[in-house]
Amino acid sequence: MKSFTTYILCTLLCFSCAKNTKVATPKTETPFIWGAANLYFLLTDRFNNGDKTNDINFDRTKETAVLRGFKGGDLKGITQKINEGYFTKLGINAIWMTPIVEQIHGGVDEGTGLTYGFHGYWTKDWTALDPNFGTKEDLKILVETAHKNGIRIVLDAVINHTGPVTKKDAVWPTEWVRETPTCQFKDYDTNVNCALVTNLPDIKTEINHNVEIPLFLAQKWKKEGRFEQETAELDTFFKKTGYPRAPRFYIMKWLSDYITDFGIDGYRCDTVKHTEPYVWKEFKAVCQTAFDTWKTNHPDKVLDNTPFYLVGEVYHYNASKEVSYNYGDKKVNYYNYGFNSLINFDVKNSRTSTYENLFFKYANLLNNEYKGVGLLNYMTSHDDAHPFDKSRKKPFETANRLLLCPGTAQVYYGDESARNLDISGTVGDATLRSFMNWEQIETDSKTQEILNHWQKLGQFRKNHPAIGAGMHQMIAERPYVFQRTFSITNFKDRVIVALDVPKGEKNIPLGALFPKGTKLIDTYSGVETTVLNKMISITTPFDILLLEEKK
Repeated sequence: MKSFTTYILCTLLCFSCAKNTKVATPKTETPFIWGAANLYFLLTDRFNNGDKTNDINFDRTKETAVLRGFKGGDLKGITQKINEGYFTKLGINAIWMTPIVEQIHGGVDEGTGLTYGFHGYWTKDWTALDPNFGTKEDLKILVETAHKNGIRIVLDAVINHTGPVTKKDAVWPTEWVRETPTCQFKDYDTNVNCALVTNLPDIKTEINHNVEIPLFLAQKWKKEGRFEQETAELDTFFKKTGYPRAPRFYIMKWLSDYITDFGIDGYRCDTVKHTEPYVWKEFKAVCQTAFDTWKTNHPDKVLDNTPFYLVGEVYHYNASKEVSYNYGDKKVNYYNYGFNSLINFDVKNSRTSTYENLFFKYANLLNNEYKGVGLLNYMTSHDDAHPFDKSRKKPFETANRLLLCPGTAQVYYGDESARNLDISGTVGDATLRSFMNWEQIETDSKTQEILNHWQKLGQFRKNHPAIGAGMHQMIAERPYVFQRTFSITNFKDRVIVALDVPKGEKNIPLGALFPKGTKLIDTYSGVETTVLNKMISITTPFDILLLEEKK
């Protein structure tokens, strides 16, 4: 991606609860590039409870199955952690949170017990925030606080479906949704023209004729005293765009309001392959127009000229030389439909790959087949039953593979603190969604050591776009040493990383990247050294080196 932000990063110290060695990071002008970003993904309800007065709403008080109810996390809690510097210490420069719009008021009995819409994917009203998550003023403060700290905000867009029908929640009219057939996932048609699962009404995104606002929604707005405002805004939107009043365009308007009103920087799009591809191209156009409008109206708050970011969840999409997703009877290249990036389901399967095989593969793909677009890599997520390290026995290797891999890195909340992913009594993906382990971070020395490692790698990655977006070259196989180089306009970046090297004194080959006499600093330990003849001799207590030129 060619556009970037230029902002000055202050000299940082390695932040650690365990009070480990200080780590210097460069004071330099560093571009922001989505393709190399550190994106932190969290469940809004499960991260941090900043306001306990909003924990119960709509009488959602019935006992639920384990980890299937609201637990109190909210927007204020996220803002609190931004202000505390938690994300900055971790090297995070973008946060993606699960949907925050108003959820169904009732619960669903899924056979394993009652479930409420704590996860945010069961929409009742796209125009309102769920009070469990907070208010629009809370969102305004969160986005402004994030931007002041050099962090971008990505919300989650659900266009494919509404929330389930419950005794408390009316079904959307048949002009808007279908409830049958359920998807069979055999080919394109049985992925798109169907309800994803039973009792998850599918939005008729394919229709192009006018439909009216659902009666229950109009009544809700009237009761809340905002019917005239909402309908007037819809009139303006449809007159300006010329779009028909079809279901998908209503939803696009409602979602784009979070851009024009608050200046969010991107959307992660849910269930992409269950909606017609052209819908996403339309959505990207609406989002970019809204983003441009926000920038025009708030010139003093604009971070840079980076376009609006759209990343898609095409479930089971694995990056390869075949860029398109194959439905069996049809192939779709979603990058041609507005997406800057797609979630890559492949990196977390790299258990048997060497570091070099993994890094070379993605550097090669991103500089060839995927040149100009991005991949969002992850090791753990909210709905993947097979994370890289479910038992949390390899937290250091997990960090190395994710944060040093070319592409955008998605840190799932608690990856950096080895949050437990095997919760007794849970069924299905609930085990992946426990509350953030803040007490463990504060009191457990092993957890602090793990967090410190993620912080050091995260800051190095943030300060050096070469890690995520650069050219990769192995220097030596044993010990494993590689270089990354990156340049864009007047910015150049070059670094060397060594993994699984001996602790203590070590002699490391550097190739020809840095001339003899160049002063280098290992940002992991803070130890300085000088390049000899294509090598360095350095003593540190760690088995990793993150080498940059001393400024």
